[in-house]
Amino acid sequence: MSAELERWRLILGPAAERSTGGLGEENAGRDAALDWLYGRDDDLGKRDVRRGGARGDGDRRGGSEPSMLTTVDWLDSIHRLFPKETIERLERDAIERYQINDVLTDPDVLARIEPNPALLKAVLQTKHLMNPQVLAAARRIVEEVVRQLVEKLSIQVRTVFTGSRNRRPSFHRRARDFDLKRTLKANLKHYRPDDRQVAIERPYFHSRTSKRLEQWQLVLLVDQSGSMAGSVIHSAVTAACLYALPGLKTHLVAFDTSVVDMTSDVDDPVELLMKVQLGGGTDIARAVEYAAGLIENPRRSIVALITDFYEGGSEARLVHTTKQLCEQGTQFLGLAALDEDANPSYDRNLAGRMAAVGAHIGAMTPSHLVEFVAERLGT
Repeated sequence: MSAELERWRLILGPAAERSTGGLGEENAGRDAALDWLYGRDDDLGKRDVRRGGARGDGDRRGGSEPSMLTTVDWLDSIHRLFPKETIERLERDAIERYQINDVLTDPDVLARIEPNPALLKAVLQTKHLMNPQVLAAARRIVEEVVRQLVEKLSIQVRTVFTGSRNRRPSFHRRARDFDLKRTLKANLKHYRPDDRQVAIERPYFHSRTSKRLEQWQLVLLVDQSGSMAGSVIHSAVTAACLYALPGLKTHLVAFDTSVVDMTSDVDDPVELLMKVQLGGGTDIARAVEYAAGLIENPRRSIVALITDFYEGGSEARLVHTTKQLCEQGTQFLGLAALDEDANPSYDRNLAGRMAAVGAHIGAMTPSHLVEFVAERLGT
């Protein structure tokens, strides 16, 4: 059987074997691993039947071998048979789509699984149910994923917060670093006399050297309701990366119906995330009032509220406090999402009311938040 036919057999399932032939040993293992996970999907079974198979022939759930796999066996097999990107997708689907609970309750499984953001989110949502042995294994997941996120964001922070321009070229394309003189000189050969225009085929940008920042204050207010798990993770990482910057005083405050100032742990995002308790109600107004009490110099302060804007407290009080902060010169940023996807789901009515009194409302990736802060600081 050719490699191409085996690929088609993997895609189409057992119903295609009459046309493609069987699978070699390695691809049979891949098929069993896929069947162990996706064979739980009723819609998949229906699709296979429509392709011409009967249950036990076209239904991927018909075989007995996949059901004999344990989660540990399955993890071992996918790490042996698939590339890293595929492994991460399979593990994410196991957790989020099929809620295979022993991924989060069995220390042996946790010891084998590849740390990834989806698994970290699941750990944070269920850690309060874990016994000490499982929690210790889960902490490894938290530490590794946080390390990866901090490493990635720290590079972006260093790039953005390096201060004034110098003459060295940069591959980071930002409008404020556009090198007009060098760009014109390099593109003069593309001058069009009839149009009196220079066609820019390659723009150039300055890099930046460090300079001392004037003292600013950043208060990150993070909604720790269950739906905000991804934003909580990235808020902790972002706060840790910004905390050590000269000239910037960073606070991190988590809230539900109560407010918890976590600034003392902001330089240790792993410890901070292990203390976060996701779920419960939401009192955004109380959190914003707490932030207002932290402000030292309103015109050199940023309040970044990260929430879905579904208020369990007083909307009127929230809008009133937001208006006061904006009127006194504080930069108020309301984020419906702070994660790598920046896909918001939020109460647009309340967010609109806050925007009407001066708040900036949107959704951002962590790197965009860093850029927003840097622009306000004038770097």
